[in-house]
Amino acid sequence: MKFLIAMDSFKGSLDAVAACRAVVRGVKAVCPTACCDIAPMADGGEGTLDALLASVGGRRCSAMVHDPLMRPVRAEYGLLDAQNIGGVRGTAGARGFAGVRNAGNANRATAAEFGRVAVVEMARASGLQYVDEHTHDPLHASTFGTGELIRHALDDGARTIIVTLGGSATNDGGAGIAQALGTRLLDATGRDLEPGGAALARLDHIDTARMDPRLAHTEVRIATDVTNPLTGPNGASAVFGPQKGATPGMVRQLDDALGRFAQVIERDLGRSVAAVPGSGAGGGTGAGLLAFTNATIEPGIQLVATASRLAGRARTADVCITGEGRIDGQTAYGKTPAGVAQIVKRANPRMVVVALAGAVARGVAAVPQAVAGSRGVDGCADGSAARPIPRDDADYSASADLYACGIDAVFPIIREPQSLADACRETAGNLAATAANVARLLAAVADTDR
Repeated sequence: MKFLIAMDSFKGSLDAVAACRAVVRGVKAVCPTACCDIAPMADGGEGTLDALLASVGGRRCSAMVHDPLMRPVRAEYGLLDAQNIGGVRGTAGARGFAGVRNAGNANRATAAEFGRVAVVEMARASGLQYVDEHTHDPLHASTFGTGELIRHALDDGARTIIVTLGGSATNDGGAGIAQALGTRLLDATGRDLEPGGAALARLDHIDTARMDPRLAHTEVRIATDVTNPLTGPNGASAVFGPQKGATPGMVRQLDDALGRFAQVIERDLGRSVAAVPGSGAGGGTGAGLLAFTNATIEPGIQLVATASRLAGRARTADVCITGEGRIDGQTAYGKTPAGVAQIVKRANPRMVVVALAGAVARGVAAVPQAVAGSRGVDGCADGSAARPIPRDDADYSASADLYACGIDAVFPIIREPQSLADACRETAGNLAATAANVARLLAAVADTDR
């Protein structure tokens, strides 16, 4: 039996590589001769750099840059071996979310010579780990450091740059990235705006004369797991601002500022970015990259899976085990387990797909309407009537979508009641034990079918 192990990270406890290894340990404990093919996954958020380096190989680099509050920090980025990557040499204007072509960039750099492929994970320079409840500052936090990482990748010869947008502490629409790459954002007096999203309310015009010329010959691929627009009730500020410390008043201020940013971008650069699905990712960084670089937006899981040739590897496997820290009503919409299931089932319809998670929301995989006892659906073993199952309607309604993606079964890995700290500490052991039980069940079924 051949297993394809395509796990995402378990935040706070295991990265994707460690999660895959824990699953392999469990499978091998039951099926020592099983072939296990490891394909660490990510959906465009934190961990994407590690997953890609583990899947396709490459070099981990680091550079001194600025964190969200403009303090010096050392941050990592990656250079991948393009020869080992599937499907990364796309053309500008490639189809992204919902097959939507980014028409604004369709004619830029299509004849570029793509060389090395770089991975810049936004969170490495502009992430929430650099601030806490006392220091977070969504009005002034800047993506300048992420722009510096992009510049270092260009210095290393990258001509395709994958930028992942999860886990940021910023809400500046990618303005800091543009400034780090040479763009001037000017107020009505001709002075450069200070860092942060709030300052964009005073933006008067954009000067790209000093923009790094290498960007015209560089493909930028934005990887994200969200489709939010830049502004409005579903935009960057309203949805993600509170996670970064924004009060309701700050949310309104930042949303207005990003709206002004989008207006000036459209007037000065001729690009309409505010309503593009995914433009609100990373505190609006999706919009900034679309405006100032040769960028397209695509689902992160699709990009990672394509780069690691997941579909091709699935064709020769019998079972795929995937998963991440939590499976809930959002899993079917761009998260790793659902994305993996869709891809591998398309490549190999007979494959069994099992998802493992540290927590599974109550509505996911719930038995409809009632708990069935041993005497059937209408009654329990003690003769009492079946009782209704309490449920989260959002998770419950999404359960069917989750299984429609191709997942055959979902299992939580927690084996006994325990604190969150204990669960995080024991994640590897719990994963291995659950994977062992899954492998034992599949082996028993295989023996029965013979």
